[in-house]
Amino acid sequence: GETIVFGDVLAVGEGSDLIVGKPNVDGARVHADIVKQGRAKKILVFKFKRRKNYKRTRGHRQHFTRVKITAIAPA
Repeated sequence: GETIVFGDVLAVGEGSDLIVGKPNVDGARVHADIVKQGRAKKILVFKFKRRKNYKRTRGHRQHFTRVKITAIAPA
């Protein structure tokens, strides 16, 4: 439920009002609320070398943060 502010904005606007930064747009901010933090579904990482009797299986779960954009403030 915490509010965060992103300061590194690459582009703001749409259509003919688009402002593209080099590399970032000065003064632009994106406000967002954290909706959820968790871990994604498990993927299996399988290594195999044929004819060498080598097999390794390992699982991995990536951490993620889901955010909801509440406001975009241009420069």
